[in-house]
Amino acid sequence: MEAQSLPVALALVAAGGVGLSPEKRAALGVSLPLLQRDYRFERVWFWGCIQGVRGAYYIAQGLGPDRAAPRSRLYSLNCVDWSLLTPATKEMLALAEHVKGRFRGDPSFEYNLAEINTGVSDRLFEGGKEPVMKEEARLIATIEQIDRAVGIVPRGAFVKTPLGSVLENRHFEGLSLTEAKKLSSYFHFTKPVNLKNKTLLEKADLDPSTDFLDSLEHDIPQGSWSVQLEKGGTVVVLRSLLWLGLTFYHVPMTKQFGYAYFGTGEKNLDLPFML
Repeated sequence: MEAQSLPVALALVAAGGVGLSPEKRAALGVSLPLLQRDYRFERVWFWGCIQGVRGAYYIAQGLGPDRAAPRSRLYSLNCVDWSLLTPATKEMLALAEHVKGRFRGDPSFEYNLAEINTGVSDRLFEGGKEPVMKEEARLIATIEQIDRAVGIVPRGAFVKTPLGSVLENRHFEGLSLTEAKKLSSYFHFTKPVNLKNKTLLEKADLDPSTDFLDSLEHDIPQGSWSVQLEKGGTVVVLRSLLWLGLTFYHVPMTKQFGYAYFGTGEKNLDLPFML
């Protein structure tokens, strides 16, 4: 969610029982504009919070002119001092899949993969690497996983130029209430996967400038999204049942939309048995 509209946005996602204390909101209101200035970001988004056993990680994202380009991610333990995270690698994502349980809240904490998964530790030993993973690396991988799986935007909010860059659509005035209640009106804000598998006949009805991302209607498993009307039917809220804690909001007929994650950073692997 946009740093500039943080107070209003937090109020719209707070119905799920999550949010920030007045002290944390005040600290973010001061530190995020400074973050944008110091790192020369064009925009700063507050991503959310991953709650650990001993502390919490507050996450922010910095964006450049191309909104689809890799984002800079930063974390803070107190909403004041921020540290830049390195980009996620395939190795980080693979190792993070084997680490279970809550985050500790200490970036320097090391998970012993030999105790968690013998097969993974044996492969690391063969490659000359120690079978350990720092919590900071797990944090990087978890943020990337959540963004890929449930980071979403409304249809038409962004446009793809003929040169391939993705920009904010200045003509976007929000979805109608009827459209806002449909999963097909929301896209994953990451590289498309299902779009490449569509036939030419299916692509014929798509607008290449706006329909360049994957729609939520084909997410697996089906039923992994909860769509609700709140604030007297004036706000549409989508909640992910796969990554519990991810809440997206959109005020129909306005440009107000965004999402935030407030959770433990654990994937709901029991979802297929709950549907």
